[in-house]
Amino acid sequence: MKVTVVGAGNVGATCANDISHKRIASQVVLLDIKQGLAEGKALDMMQTSTTLGFDTKIVGTTNDYTKTKNSDVVVITSGIPRKPGMTREELIGINAGIVSSVSENILKYSPNTIIVVVSNPMDTMTYLTFKKTGLNKSRIIGMGGALDSSRFKTYLSMALNKPANDIQGMVIGGHGDTTMIPLTRLATYNGMNISNFLSKNQLEKISADTMVGGATLTRLLGTSAWYAPGASVSFLVDSILNDKKRIIPCSVYLEGEYNQRDICIGVPCIIGRNGVDSIIDIKLNENEQKKFNSSSDAVRKMNKSLQDILKK
Repeated sequence: MKVTVVGAGNVGATCANDISHKRIASQVVLLDIKQGLAEGKALDMMQTSTTLGFDTKIVGTTNDYTKTKNSDVVVITSGIPRKPGMTREELIGINAGIVSSVSENILKYSPNTIIVVVSNPMDTMTYLTFKKTGLNKSRIIGMGGALDSSRFKTYLSMALNKPANDIQGMVIGGHGDTTMIPLTRLATYNGMNISNFLSKNQLEKISADTMVGGATLTRLLGTSAWYAPGASVSFLVDSILNDKKRIIPCSVYLEGEYNQRDICIGVPCIIGRNGVDSIIDIKLNENEQKKFNSSSDAVRKMNKSLQDILKK
């Protein structure tokens, strides 16, 4: 199995490293536009193989898409972060151009691939990729929900002082500080509802902390996080390549599910060898559906910045 990661920055390199260490793919291609960056990181990773005990071949390349030929999965992390003074529309315009170019070049050499979008704003970039490529909606997946859910479960674990792997929890909606929806009602600890262990106020705080999880790390680090995003991509790619059929919240194109159409936004999906096997209807209550509708409105408003780009 072959995976290409486009963008050798912190998230892309961490993702490639994690996929290699876990032997999820037999070959990982790391591509970047900066001369020598992907080659250097790939070589550095390969030099850990004998000490960490993996045989995955890691190849780095500077903008040579021929090296990506016949990739089973392509992960797009490329793009720029929002800078001081930059409007969200300007960010979308720049990253939309990058993501459009990347997806076009990828499909020249891997027409049957599944594309995982990480670039921000993630829901909007996933929507753009779906519209520009014309691929079946099962083959375009936005990663954000996997990351948001991992943060949610971590905060629950910290509040309970219990192992994170004994906790189940899910975040749906848009991948943004004001648009994501941690589903506290459905969170469990060893099969028991989390409300048996945590108060309403505690759950509200955990929900709020989850929603600003990315911003919290950016404030602490001075840049965006990379370990958890990279691991979340790896987790998603593993479910695809090894047909794990995991339930993972992902940003996917909706055609009436959750009362929404013509939008990519986070919902629980079964992820397997064909990408999105199915979307799961978890029967939101009235308040959750209201939040989901508001989240969709916010994502749809952001998507309006793509109108001129999609006409080209």
